[in-house]
Amino acid sequence: MSAGPSTRPGPGPGLRSRPRPPEGRTHWRRSLAVALPALLAAGGLGSAMASGALAVGLHIQDRPVDFTTSSLYGTQYGAAVVDQTVVRPDGTTTTVRVLRMGFADGVINGLCLSRREQIAGATYTLLLTLGDDDPGSWEIRTKNTVLDLRDATGVLDMDGVVDLNTNGADVKTVKDATGAYVVNPLDSPQHRFGIQARYAKFDRIVGTAQDFQIPGLLTTPKLKLSVRPGTVACPAPAAPTGTPGTP
Repeated sequence: MSAGPSTRPGPGPGLRSRPRPPEGRTHWRRSLAVALPALLAAGGLGSAMASGALAVGLHIQDRPVDFTTSSLYGTQYGAAVVDQTVVRPDGTTTTVRVLRMGFADGVINGLCLSRREQIAGATYTLLLTLGDDDPGSWEIRTKNTVLDLRDATGVLDMDGVVDLNTNGADVKTVKDATGAYVVNPLDSPQHRFGIQARYAKFDRIVGTAQDFQIPGLLTTPKLKLSVRPGTVACPAPAAPTGTPGTP
């Protein structure tokens, strides 16, 4: 027995049937539009325009953030081993041992921050890139930078008076309003390993930070924030050229 012709009406004049998307295809544009506000809130990123340059107060904490930079050069560099409180995926807390580094003033030659977020069961990556594409410009300027480093690869060069294995609580980085050095600016326990140097320069850094703070001021000629589906890494840093300017 054969079936007769279908009586289901087709599209009317001037109308076309909308093709069904292939199986498994996700409407990323729609998903990102829904997820973006939550991602920005989770990333804790804020910026404001000031004096023709982009002035940013940056504070990323609680979860690790991957980063790369062609070069970082700073004055009054200090570092100390500290215990950092972190939040586990189940909401409980624990501590990890990190190397907390601080600069009074710094210049950075390009910076990329990459952080993964889970929204509605899907993985997204926030990519924050600062600076230009010139490997010799050191165009980003910072004040009172604090970085809790979990791991990193790169080249370190220190100059001036350099003290290794100094007491972490005695490290000095920034000064207060009276011009006196702030006591224990890295909040280090007594008798922890510390480093003190007048200048420090790091080249081609690829690392992971538990906490990234620039509460003072960061200025950059360009800032770009993008959201990518899946896990996306920052591009490998280019080798710096020339020498940095004075912070």
